[in-house]
Amino acid sequence: MKIKLLLVDDEKEFVEVLSERLEVRGFDVKTALSGEEALKLIHKSEFDVVLLDVMIPGDNGIEILKEIKRARPLIQIIMLTGHAKIDTAVRGIELGAYDYLLKPLEIEPLVEKIKMAYDYKSAQKKRDRQQETRHVDKKLGCKRFFSAIYDFVYGSRRDHRSKS
Repeated sequence: MKIKLLLVDDEKEFVEVLSERLEVRGFDVKTALSGEEALKLIHKSEFDVVLLDVMIPGDNGIEILKEIKRARPLIQIIMLTGHAKIDTAVRGIELGAYDYLLKPLEIEPLVEKIKMAYDYKSAQKKRDRQQETRHVDKKLGCKRFFSAIYDFVYGSRRDHRSKS
């Protein structure tokens, strides 16, 4: 199964070149040139990882990160920037970004980081399913327990009446 990526950056040439390089490496890549466009795609489609430029004109990368996490908490977001700002990186990580990378990007380390983010998402999804299964098992266990008590209590009354 291909990892589904959303690349969000206002630099059209950068988006075209990077998306092509990632597609050649087997990723399913969609692109957005604005935060608004990215959010529309997030609400319409499933993505595993988002590569999000922090400095999109007219948009705030941190706000876009919050919106993505609110809509799809399991999506892993790798924030990108050409401007090293430690406070923005720390804030992004605090809000749920998987990592923060500086442009220009080297493709192989980026590919590894995307795969790691995908693995993290998959592990989180698996843990969530296991928790749901345990919750359902507990409910079923309680239901069976009370059903057995009900059968014992009312079953014995039925047995008693039929003997009379």
